[in-house]
Amino acid sequence: MVTVSIDRRERITALDYEYDAQPSQALTSCNLCGAAEFVILTHRDRYGYPAQAHACRRCGLVFLNPRMTAEAYGRFYNGIYRPLVSAFHGRLIDARTIQAEQREYAIDRAGFVRPFMAKTTRKTLLDIGGSTGVVAAHFVKEFGLQGTLIDPAPLEVEEARRLGLETVTGLIEEHDFGRRRFDAVIICQTVDHLLDVAGTLTRVRELLAGEGLLFIDIVDFRAAYLRNWSVEDAIKIDHPYYLTEQTMVAYLRRSGFEVLRSDYAADHLHVSYVCRPGAADLRAMPAAASVDELLREVRFVQNTAHLKP
Repeated sequence: MVTVSIDRRERITALDYEYDAQPSQALTSCNLCGAAEFVILTHRDRYGYPAQAHACRRCGLVFLNPRMTAEAYGRFYNGIYRPLVSAFHGRLIDARTIQAEQREYAIDRAGFVRPFMAKTTRKTLLDIGGSTGVVAAHFVKEFGLQGTLIDPAPLEVEEARRLGLETVTGLIEEHDFGRRRFDAVIICQTVDHLLDVAGTLTRVRELLAGEGLLFIDIVDFRAAYLRNWSVEDAIKIDHPYYLTEQTMVAYLRRSGFEVLRSDYAADHLHVSYVCRPGAADLRAMPAAASVDELLREVRFVQNTAHLKP
């Protein structure tokens, strides 16, 4: 059940964004395990758009299907994303107003990463999906690094440039860094926005220097739908993927990362990971029992949503 208030619906409608008219592509195989048997979980997202979320029956990965093309997402982040989020919350959320929240996040997550950054010779940082650069700039100052940021939203990249960061406007899936290597890569509140999680993590593994460090965090899909007792409210067109602890760890292990530490964020919604390069385990998969449990729980939540206070 999608819970969109009348006022919220009117604000979203006023944006006049025709989601179902955007170029899209259907996914025929799971990005995590390669299987081709899916089950449809939802038919609309939290904004009220006709977005279907599918789950892979083999590994439990949840994703939009079909989903917008890379070009359509580029236009979306260029002019629609922040206004849509603002309309949903009923307050202005843009490249300026979001920075206070990003500063708090940066301080908190730097504290989480600090034990792994101390007494090292790391010099370069790549922030993938780094938004306004507030987080990257804090890491640069805190750990004495040279920072590079890539993000598809031009207005947010401009803010990052003002902070003295090297910036790239675009999607990580499409940009070629050539032979450059980085001592640390951070992917903060971004992995859910990627169009190819497996491909990006493989590229990050290649972009990391030999003793490199990866920080990444997810919106835990289970935490999201249990918070409001609504699966539909946890789905949104700006998130092509919906990860759980089980699917994220499988992604990391299959991509050649060893998890050094994980952490539940203070918002009880995000889960963070610090990783180092390791041997890729292409057999890494969520346990079948956990996949069955996830699908049963999703149906239970959907069928009891009307009982929510």
